[in-house]
Amino acid sequence: MSDVDRSVNGEVETLLRGLAASCLGALVRHHGDFDACEDSLQEALLAATVQWPEQGVPANPHGLADHGRDAALTDPWRSDSARHHREVTVAAQAPAEAYLAPAADADDPAAADDTLALLFLCCHQALSPASQVALTLRAVGGLTTAQIARAFLVPVPTMAQRVSRAKQKIKAAGATFGPLPEPERDDRLAAVLHVLYLIFNEGYTASSGAELHRVELTTEAIRLTRELHRLLPEDGEVAGLLALMLLTDARRPARTRADGTLVPLADQDRGQWHQAGIDEGTELVTHALSRSRVGPYQLQAAIASVHAEAGRVEDTDWPQILALYGLLERIAPNPMVTLNRAVALGMARGPLAGLELIATIDTDGPLADHHRVDAVRAHLLEMTGDVGAARSAYESAARRTTSVPERAYLRAQAARLAAGPAAQ
Repeated sequence: MSDVDRSVNGEVETLLRGLAASCLGALVRHHGDFDACEDSLQEALLAATVQWPEQGVPANPHGLADHGRDAALTDPWRSDSARHHREVTVAAQAPAEAYLAPAADADDPAAADDTLALLFLCCHQALSPASQVALTLRAVGGLTTAQIARAFLVPVPTMAQRVSRAKQKIKAAGATFGPLPEPERDDRLAAVLHVLYLIFNEGYTASSGAELHRVELTTEAIRLTRELHRLLPEDGEVAGLLALMLLTDARRPARTRADGTLVPLADQDRGQWHQAGIDEGTELVTHALSRSRVGPYQLQAAIASVHAEAGRVEDTDWPQILALYGLLERIAPNPMVTLNRAVALGMARGPLAGLELIATIDTDGPLADHHRVDAVRAHLLEMTGDVGAARSAYESAARRTTSVPERAYLRAQAARLAAGPAAQ
């Protein structure tokens, strides 16, 4: 495939991603059957992916919804064989690279309403977080089941079953497509933000497998959050989440070496950080903090912004980060926030203070087997000079992580300490 062909295909895929949610929303609004409409649109998307690069983009790309509507009317119960054919065809195609472009329907209020309603429907409270993630990526993101399965390293049938059960649960719960009452809308928006946060985190630091990053997930999370911010521009937490993603993803080019090994924040070449993402994220969070009620995503973005402001690790304003974590812990307490505050406390006031805070974390709670507890403990112990205990903690962290790059890094740290001062 030539560079021109790749460029054309990339532009078409970007356009289709922007159209997917509003077109599906329009179909569901007209026909009501989420499952049949979603299957029909997937077939329309596949056809457009093949035809548009060769025949050109239609004058009215939103006609994609008409294609899906015709399919829904003529064959409302899509056969398993047709669905399998779509998945196999798309799985054979190269994965999409980046989908950060503005939505194709940015000036269409009805399409915007449909996209928002679809996001809320996919994050219905009857679904587990894992099902909400899968359904959001499929229905709103326009990814096929095969693409989602590949991103999460699970077999296609497993992911297909997860998506199918999610749609069945929504139907059984009697969920309807359309505007929600204000209190329910606020609750559902919180679920939407959490789902997008989960998608981004899995892409930025994959929970398992040989790769540290799954770029298709981080870029899709950013694209969907950017779209949500366009729909709800005055919501401070939506802006905060988008800022957090941009500021965090800006560090991605420096997080791994050429061989894929992990580079921790303190050792990263900050000249490789993506300045445009830092600038946009900083502007977003600054604006949000000055005009809306402070929320957890805004505070996390503010912390990321403080890190981004430091040209060298030695210039990091740890007292300010510690204060921000203290505020975050008050408004959204959870053990991971406490663990992160322990790092900031250790850097601002000394490692013993950080270790004392780690000792207060409930080891029988959500972080009971999490490798980061031992990894942070190892780092702080090394700062105290207790090399033996630090090495033991690094080894424990390496045993607990399921990420190959993180395991390799933690083992290397333990080996470095075992080798003695000459290896430091």
